[in-house]
Amino acid sequence: MDVQEIKQRFGIIGNAEVLNRAIEVAVQVAPTDLSVLITGESGTGKEAFPQIIHQFSSRKHGKYIAVNCGAIPEGTIDSELFGHEKGSFTGAMSDRKGYFEEADNGTIFLDEIGELPLSTQVRLLRVLEAGEFMKVGSSKVLKTNVRVVAATNVDIPVAIQEGKFREDLYYRLNTVPIRILPLRDRKEDIFLLFRKFAMDFAEKYRMPPVRLDEEAQNVLINFDWPGNVRQLKNITEQISIIEQNRMIDGNAMRAYLPVEASKLPALYNGIDQKTFANEREILYQVLFDMKRDVNDLKKLVHDLMVDGADRPEFHSDNAQIIRKIYQQEEGPTAPEPHSHPPTHYNEPINREDIQDTEEFVEESLSLEDKEIELIKKALNKHKGKRKYAAQELGISERTLYRKIKEYDIN
Repeated sequence: MDVQEIKQRFGIIGNAEVLNRAIEVAVQVAPTDLSVLITGESGTGKEAFPQIIHQFSSRKHGKYIAVNCGAIPEGTIDSELFGHEKGSFTGAMSDRKGYFEEADNGTIFLDEIGELPLSTQVRLLRVLEAGEFMKVGSSKVLKTNVRVVAATNVDIPVAIQEGKFREDLYYRLNTVPIRILPLRDRKEDIFLLFRKFAMDFAEKYRMPPVRLDEEAQNVLINFDWPGNVRQLKNITEQISIIEQNRMIDGNAMRAYLPVEASKLPALYNGIDQKTFANEREILYQVLFDMKRDVNDLKKLVHDLMVDGADRPEFHSDNAQIIRKIYQQEEGPTAPEPHSHPPTHYNEPINREDIQDTEEFVEESLSLEDKEIELIKKALNKHKGKRKYAAQELGISERTLYRKIKEYDIN
């Protein structure tokens, strides 16, 4: 059977060379018992290749079971895959066979293998290496003769580096890799798929199929298709049911295409408690630096006022402006007795008006000192109640207690 016949049998649309090569590899590896790992983005049609492998193998008369690992809760996935004994956990009212036991002498397709918990990965590795497994709640070793084909849209090498996937399991699964390229890398297949989906939809609902003019075809082919074949099929069905005009132009096509992700602002999701703690420390330091800069600016303005009062070139109106800025930084204060500030913008400044100037004291910039100061203020505010003081500071009561002991705060 040639590639075109295989594509027709399994409903695969496309003439891209990379797609044809992936089909050839699947047929070549089918007669063996080697594990196969199919990788590719979501929606590229990975689920067709395990069926090709099964149908062209000596196990084609055995069972073919497809399991979506990402759809099974972590607490029950071991039971689903390997079975359980009666009474092994709450709700286990009877013995149950798992998928590996049911698929004996057949093929099991593990979709979204990258979502498997690490504990389940250990069990799966034993099945692949020795063909052995144990049911949940049992100590009896069972044997199984099953062909494993796995698929994932996760970048497994990256998951290994992050500690989310076992490296030994990856190499055991990846005996024969098959890579399915995204739709944007096989643009020659986009219009073929659209036409196939439009014809299927028209036949199903007994309506004329939609057609695309030249501009609409260019819009269709040049779109990035992050959802791949699944997204293309969805949009084709939308256009087929909504548009009254069966000839679709470029503007009509653009109305159904979402804004591409590359044109949207990037979102950063890597935030955890440690990140918050680091950001809070940085914010404290920035605030302390700002306060120091303000004090330095006050001192500079004060020195200019004092020095400028004796210099003819230092105009009185400039001195008056600086003095007003200085007073705004200090905040409104009640006038001192016998103090007569200038009432007119151009009135010269009397040097006696600025003799009682704030004394500048070098402030401690130690984070430890500031932390002690904040803890004391919080405790005083809440009358020594550590629970409310901890809430005020944004830390746990246990952390507050530890810092009180560490800094010997009474």
